Amino acid sequence: MDDFEDPRDEAGTSKDDTTEQALPSSDSTESDPSPSSSESKADGESQSIEDMLLEFDQQEGLIRDRSLLDPNHIVEEDRIVGRDEQLQEVTKMLRVALGDNRPPNLFLYGPSGTGKSLITKAVCKNISEICETRDIRFGTIEVNCQDLDTLGVAVYELASRAADEALVEVEVPKHGVATKEKWDELYRIVNENFDSAVFVLDELDMLVGRRDKQEPAFSRLLYQLSRAGANNELTAHVSVVAISNDTKMMESVGSRALSSFTPEDVHFDDYDANQLQSILRRRQDAFFEDVLDEDVIPLAAAFAAQTHGDARKAIDLMRVAGELAEREGDEHVREEHVREAQDKVEKNRVLEVVRGISTQKKLCLYATAAVASETDDESARSTTGYRVYQFLTDAIDAEQYHQETYVNKMKEMTTYSLVDFERRSHGPSSGMFLEFQFGERPETILETLREDSRIDMISADEVATVVKSQLRNET
Repeated sequence: MDDFEDPRDEAGTSKDDTTEQALPSSDSTESDPSPSSSESKADGESQSIEDMLLEFDQQEGLIRDRSLLDPNHIVEEDRIVGRDEQLQEVTKMLRVALGDNRPPNLFLYGPSGTGKSLITKAVCKNISEICETRDIRFGTIEVNCQDLDTLGVAVYELASRAADEALVEVEVPKHGVATKEKWDELYRIVNENFDSAVFVLDELDMLVGRRDKQEPAFSRLLYQLSRAGANNELTAHVSVVAISNDTKMMESVGSRALSSFTPEDVHFDDYDANQLQSILRRRQDAFFEDVLDEDVIPLAAAFAAQTHGDARKAIDLMRVAGELAEREGDEHVREEHVREAQDKVEKNRVLEVVRGISTQKKLCLYATAAVASETDDESARSTTGYRVYQFLTDAIDAEQYHQETYVNKMKEMTTYSLVDFERRSHGPSSGMFLEFQFGERPETILETLREDSRIDMISADEVATVVKSQLRNET
């Protein structure tokens, strides 16, 4: 277990915003020193910020209820589509909390955007409302583990979310204390404020923790939470819902944690295009009537179906398309807005993923995407990708991993749904290698990664030349 948490510096960016004031025109008189708004526009002067805000505020928008276009918004049961079986399973297993009993632990797994978090939140919300009528203090303590880097940080975040749910304060600092003190504070908050609670650990596989530990942080977290009740550290009835995109996550859980966690598994598969259309049609009342052109929903669903059947992406496409149409002053959301939104959402998603990864992972990803961008099927052999990676590390004088480590780093990228891979052989002379396929356009990944100043130092044309040379050498 981590003993102490050191303070972490947070990099901030300073902005030097300057505002220019419009000067009066040379032919203005003393009796009329300030030209009217209409005269300003006639003279070619730009609108003030206030004028632009008021003008936009007075426009009739296209979106009536933006919350329905938020993938994380908890929607009514009749808006949950294509997940009847999973909804029934999760409801049946968590419903025992209504009798002030401990529900079983759950492991929900499947690709991103397939309803895992949505269903968990919806079921817990209903349980909470019923428990309130029965004088049972029920809490849902949810954290997303994507941005949590150590066990100590994760425990503090759980304590903080439990305190928010109970409307109380956390009484230990985030840094500078032993992790055990954070565990004790979490137990105190839960015991004093809840009869029953569900810990929802979203994207749990991302909580790897310190590399010098024998097992990942998510394994130690599961062990502590699942053992706390048996050790009488938690008097409240507590269960854990672990959510992961990685179907093999449980293989990395230590034997002690596995024996005490023992979850019920619920699998979520991809949505198909028809299910995605149904999801979007259940949310089309987010827009005013007759605003959406007929081909908008089928096109947004088709785009999302191409990338792992991700409902979040489908909903995001609708939202961004609507916002683009509003900004352009259009009276309808059209097919071209969806296509423009597709490019924007794709880049934003990649940017969100790559922004937080290490420079070494960026170099591995850039090398592999550079190879894929030059092949007909947008795939990249690991052997070719590694040689391009060697060129990149030499170019910026960075530490160079062995090929096995490069491959492992690329395998880790599969958890972000950016790449997938298959083991292949092109004959006895070529040996075995991994072939990486990208879920997004390789060009989008390259463009996004070049926002890192170290990678942007390398000439894109020079990289392309190296890639083409290596591709010619493939056997």
